Amino acid sequence: MAVRVVTLKLWFECLKPSMNTVKNCKIFVAAGSLLLASWHVASGEEKQVNDSFVREVVPFLKAHCYECHNADEPEGGIAFEEFSKTANVQQNYDLWEQVIRLLNEHQMPPADQPQPSTEEIAEVSQALEAVLESFDCSADKHPGRVTIRRLNKAEYNNTIRDLTGLDLKLADGFPSDDVGEGFDNIGDVLSLPPILLEKYLEAAYTIADGIFADTELSKKIFPHEPASENLLAQAQAARLNIQHFASRAFRRPVTQDEQVRLFTIMRDAWGQDAESKEIYKTVVVAVLTSPHFLFRIEKDPGEDDGDGIRKLDGFELASRLSYFLWSSMPDQQLLDLAKTGKLTDHEVLVREAKRMLQDPKANAIVENFAGQWLQLRDVTRLEPDPDLFPTFDDELQQSMRKETELFFQAMITEDRNVLEFLTADFSYVDQRLASHYGMEPPKEQGFQRVKLLKGRRGILTHASILMLTSNPTRTSPVKRGKWILDNILAEPPPPPPADVPELEEGIETLGSLREQMEQHRANESCAVCHRTMDALGFGLENFDAIGAWRDRDGKFEIDASGELPGGVRFDGADGLMKILTENKAEQFCRCLAQKLLTYGLGRGLTSYDRCVINDAYSRLQANDYRFSELVIAIVTSDPFTMRESIPLDD
Repeated sequence: MAVRVVTLKLWFECLKPSMNTVKNCKIFVAAGSLLLASWHVASGEEKQVNDSFVREVVPFLKAHCYECHNADEPEGGIAFEEFSKTANVQQNYDLWEQVIRLLNEHQMPPADQPQPSTEEIAEVSQALEAVLESFDCSADKHPGRVTIRRLNKAEYNNTIRDLTGLDLKLADGFPSDDVGEGFDNIGDVLSLPPILLEKYLEAAYTIADGIFADTELSKKIFPHEPASENLLAQAQAARLNIQHFASRAFRRPVTQDEQVRLFTIMRDAWGQDAESKEIYKTVVVAVLTSPHFLFRIEKDPGEDDGDGIRKLDGFELASRLSYFLWSSMPDQQLLDLAKTGKLTDHEVLVREAKRMLQDPKANAIVENFAGQWLQLRDVTRLEPDPDLFPTFDDELQQSMRKETELFFQAMITEDRNVLEFLTADFSYVDQRLASHYGMEPPKEQGFQRVKLLKGRRGILTHASILMLTSNPTRTSPVKRGKWILDNILAEPPPPPPADVPELEEGIETLGSLREQMEQHRANESCAVCHRTMDALGFGLENFDAIGAWRDRDGKFEIDASGELPGGVRFDGADGLMKILTENKAEQFCRCLAQKLLTYGLGRGLTSYDRCVINDAYSRLQANDYRFSELVIAIVTSDPFTMRESIPLDD
């Protein structure tokens, strides 16, 4: 439609007095004709895709899907009757991608329903693949709009540290941040309860006292000294100090109005004969309780911004970059580049992202991204049964988490191939963890980089992950399989039916755990999902509930073989990792990209963000799957560098 409007505008230009020459009119008419022709081609392609969908896919849906996925009582909230004329792929890409996967893996329709032939599945899958290929990243630009974001606890602590030099960690005493989309930096859930306002005010006074308890420190934060003792010189120095501190705290130059208001606060304190440091404390408190410090505020597009989209300015981009990679404020180099306008240059942005990844502050990605993606924050809250696992203690628990954190840090600083999350034959152990793994303990204290024993590869065989995905008394192939589907492949299974009973603990008379679970999934509606989950989980059965190697589970020998839908077989963790890297590498890379993009943007993803994921995967493929290439794909993308005027769902 937009092309037709542009074409008509070009033609109407010919009617203007300034364009009444034959030559100019011919040029514009030719340009308009080309645009119109391209619109006809695009429109024809879209019609062809829709015709194919109606002709080949809709009859299949009617025959095999409508009974459960109808408009009256749609199973899983999916009503395929809504798609009788078009797949509407621009808004429903994820749905059709999941449909293809479930069909090809023979998970749908359920086994207790009439089954389509192999040929039918192949034909409808091919038709749906054509539908997905019609997704047009250039059709509409929708970078999205992030809700104004409050600093979360980690960001507040780090920002105070980098702003003042005081590593007080005052936010540890704040109320917990809500979590959305798997992360606690999502703008939509970062609310501001009244008690948090009180905590902010209390913290600001504590920080102000801390600054002026150290004379060197206070001079560093407020570096401008009056040229003389007269009031005019003192006032000039005060204005410069206010401007310096507030600009760093607000992560942008302060406006003239803001300077006046802050100076007025200082002047009022001055008028009450307060001491110099008390006067400055009032400014510190005012700045640290300002919305411009506590929130990351970005301007919405104005009337002059085409299509309701604007590019972020250098200071906004600097904040997005620093809070993504450091969970903290921009450093002086970023602010200087923002001030000169250079940061918005593509090459400069890439260079800065690489620099920041090598900075020690990039450990924030480990703490805050990996800590939530891999759920490492939960490790220290787990309590395995002490009678069944007497060797487990707090020291081992801390070592488990540290191993995975050090590994993730190496992936960043060494810019390693992201597939090594699944395949790496090295890790980090201290003496305690090495003994737990059955390895010879390192002679030196602390963590050492070691080559893993056969059977352990990548993070899925780290004790932290294995314990996270177990029950207190035994392993759980279901939890382990589901964790892989959720966090490694981005293929989450639907929630279980409400009336499914749990497996009873410790009943060996029913057979091995594998035999019990085979009985448990006798219900075909359960088996649809469990075939994949259980198979993935059983590949890790050689590791007990706290991640130690075992060959037997009680009186039963471990069977760590599995078969995934489609007849793909493997044996043990080594075989599972091989299958994941050879058959599921793209799914893993896309999953990691989705998780990191969500974290980097601070919002949930939309269909239009798929274009960034596509670019990220292409960039990984072309650059040996290096971690930095994934980061670069994100920070140079439209959603990261632009802002839309209204949310897509409004």
